[in-house]
Amino acid sequence: MERYNPILRTEIFPLCVDLDGTIVETDTFIECLIVGIRKWSVLSRIPRWVIEGKAKLKQELACHVKLDPALLPYNGSLLQYLHHQKNLGRRLFLVTAANKQIAEAVKNHLGIFEEVIASSTSHNLRGEEKAKVLVERFGNRKFSYVGNDLTDLHVWKHAYSGVLVNTQNVIATRASDLTMIEKRFDKDKPRRVKALVRSLRPHQWVKNLLVFVPIITAKAFGDFGSLFNAFLLFVAFCSIASGVYVLNDLFDLEADRQHPTKRERPFASGRLSIASGFAMVPILFCTGLIFSFSTKVPAAAELLLLYLTITIAYSLKLKEFPLVDVFTLSALYTIRLFAGGEVTNYHVSFWLIAFSGFVFLALAIIKRTSELKTMTDGQKLHVPRRGYSHEDLHVIQIFGIASTFVSSIVLALYIQSHAAADIYYRPQILWLLVPVILFWQCRLWLSVTRGYMDDDPIVYSAKDWVSWVVGLIVAATLFTASIRI
Repeated sequence: MERYNPILRTEIFPLCVDLDGTIVETDTFIECLIVGIRKWSVLSRIPRWVIEGKAKLKQELACHVKLDPALLPYNGSLLQYLHHQKNLGRRLFLVTAANKQIAEAVKNHLGIFEEVIASSTSHNLRGEEKAKVLVERFGNRKFSYVGNDLTDLHVWKHAYSGVLVNTQNVIATRASDLTMIEKRFDKDKPRRVKALVRSLRPHQWVKNLLVFVPIITAKAFGDFGSLFNAFLLFVAFCSIASGVYVLNDLFDLEADRQHPTKRERPFASGRLSIASGFAMVPILFCTGLIFSFSTKVPAAAELLLLYLTITIAYSLKLKEFPLVDVFTLSALYTIRLFAGGEVTNYHVSFWLIAFSGFVFLALAIIKRTSELKTMTDGQKLHVPRRGYSHEDLHVIQIFGIASTFVSSIVLALYIQSHAAADIYYRPQILWLLVPVILFWQCRLWLSVTRGYMDDDPIVYSAKDWVSWVVGLIVAATLFTASIRI
């Protein structure tokens, strides 16, 4: 094998830089494919483009899907290194298997590359093909290459030197046998593990505690069989919900990158690869279904599948329709209640459905109001993939506040009904719940209006000491109404 000349300085050779997974912490082809899947006009043509070859598929996706280069997650450390090399007088080239349209957009945005060498309609510039083009252009061992994955070994074989970016150790070892390594950039492994956990959004699992509500309202705390089944269902919902959150983040990459806080999510920021996300989704879905079948209650598994179907539809399209999105979120809360009733055999009453339905709708609108207010405060007049504009803020708040007060009316009617008298020894004590729960909801509205809430209202409440006090008062009230003195 031909060896490099160690006497030469690397600065005299042009530095050829890969794009996907190297200078950007993502794969632009997969991002284009994700956006294309959401558009029927593009989705219907993808099979034909696939038959015509990957280069053709990349070309057509680049034409029909416009990625904003300013929103892509760049490798900051590598960019600093490239700027330093350019200041030393080194020529920089962007060499990528991505389509030339995307590469040119990145080149124009960064302003440090002399030229783009990329895939065309007929050639997919990857692996051996990329090595061949670079040798023809610069000569064998007359260029340096910055890359990240297994296919780049073909290029490093002909490069004078190499820069490794987020490269697995086994690949790095093979690369060092092929060429001289100038520098290596690696992700912090503990941060990747933290990002992986964060992508599951465990703080959102508190919503799935709704499956225990039918047991609480039935006062069946000693029914350990039902409690165990509810626990299995809780784990199932947590797993399914996490899978949907990952899928949602993958489909919302561009929208999240335009949000002041969501841009730091693991996939939007590039801390986790898109490929790892798509690997996680089926694992989480299968885990959830296994736990639901473990309850041996067919209706529970059916409701979980319904929940999964609706959430996927929500992630793909329903979230883009105003009002449809909040009613869908409210329905997802309600499905958890129904599933809890089925798996424990303590079925949900009409009163609980009516009360919780309005509460859930109010909470869903609070969540959307928080997002809308955050974006409009940041001078953005439209919320990406939400179907709302800044002009909708006040009317959306009216809808939500009305739902809050209607829920209190339903609760009051229930307390006065025979249904409450049949369950509680002293139902008159339950009247304390009306002002307490109304106060809690009104406080959420005040918090979102003042800009204190930048997260889901349930998650916000889980971290709010006042909400905990309200919860203790509600629990104490229900207990006092239930005991005979």
